[in-house]
Amino acid sequence: MSRLLIIAAIAASYYVFAILLNSVGTVILQSITSFEVSKPQASTLEGFKDLSIAIVSFLVASFIPRVGYKLALLCGLGLVAVLCAITPGIAEFWSVKLLFAGVGTAFALVKVSVYAIIGQLSPDTRSHSSLMNVIEGIFMLGVLSGYWVFAAFIDEANPASLSWLNVYYLLAAVVAVTFILVLIAPVEKPRAEPAKAMLEFVTMLKMVYQPLVLIFILSVFLYVLIEQGIGSWLPTFNREVLGLPVNVSVQITSIFAVSLAIGRLAAGAVLARMNWYPFLMLCLIAMGATMLLSLPLAQHVGDTPIASWLDAPLAAFLVPLIGLTMAPIYPVINSVMLSSLPKSQHAPMTGLIVVFSALGGTTGSIVTGLIFDAMGGQQAFYLLLVPIALIMVTLFFFRRSSLQVKAKGELA
Repeated sequence: MSRLLIIAAIAASYYVFAILLNSVGTVILQSITSFEVSKPQASTLEGFKDLSIAIVSFLVASFIPRVGYKLALLCGLGLVAVLCAITPGIAEFWSVKLLFAGVGTAFALVKVSVYAIIGQLSPDTRSHSSLMNVIEGIFMLGVLSGYWVFAAFIDEANPASLSWLNVYYLLAAVVAVTFILVLIAPVEKPRAEPAKAMLEFVTMLKMVYQPLVLIFILSVFLYVLIEQGIGSWLPTFNREVLGLPVNVSVQITSIFAVSLAIGRLAAGAVLARMNWYPFLMLCLIAMGATMLLSLPLAQHVGDTPIASWLDAPLAAFLVPLIGLTMAPIYPVINSVMLSSLPKSQHAPMTGLIVVFSALGGTTGSIVTGLIFDAMGGQQAFYLLLVPIALIMVTLFFFRRSSLQVKAKGELA
């Protein structure tokens, strides 16, 4: 019974953060409409979220065991509950920035704690993998439901209305319930190992200078740049380029999240029979082809009023399907990198993955927003073909370096 209570607590924590973290594209669209901010200004929301995750993960992740995972979870949930509760009352763009900074800070605490608690609950590799998949599946469920939850609070008759901010009252209530669930869950406090924590922090810094690691983090950076460039701006693309109503623009973006989920599930079956390198090259080629085939369809969508999904142009369904071939890249390169290293180096490498993923996400959102503002949505998405081509180059060198390191058993 106590084990089920702990699982329920960490699953609920992950679910609500999935909604909050992946709402940034919707909030960017609504901030442009409701607060009349420019696209470059709106794009900074991604930075407030991702840089908070990066900074907190970099500085405190190794020290969370000293205070306990339960306390870290409660601090993160408490911070977000307060911010969600006060944001609608302030109803200013700066308060939304503060909210995302708080969400990023809290998620860094929550993710480290959840992953560690999964380890406490799992006596062997099989049970660990099973529970991890359940938790990550619940996270994806939160991503999908988030688009529909936010869309339900958007005023179709007056998209500029601030009524969409009321969604945060609902989320504050959900976070508060999750806080109580974590509070009563019998999560064990780990034995503090400050010396080990400091050693992992120093090791993480030293690893950055290794050639394989540099190639790898560049690949991670470029991938997340593409994913967040599309994910953060797809609702705005649907609204301004395709002419969809605001609520439909948000709802139809859920196709992108579904595509990512299906793509990662399907990749598992394919990779059981195919080497990762040619598979990812095919994925990258397919990504480019999807962009080149779907974006021209967005150029002349006509002047017919669009009231629902049934009226949406073909491009609205094709563009988010890039998620199918994009999905496998991130988990596969992470897996290849970690499997090339001894287990003693996995923790510091995970820290680097979190940091450079966050930096890539921020850069992708800001750059795409600047180009969207200056040249339009189609051109902004077309230019994402550049990092797609660059990943093909980095993966060539990554494959060669990883084989060398794997043969040696450790980084030089």
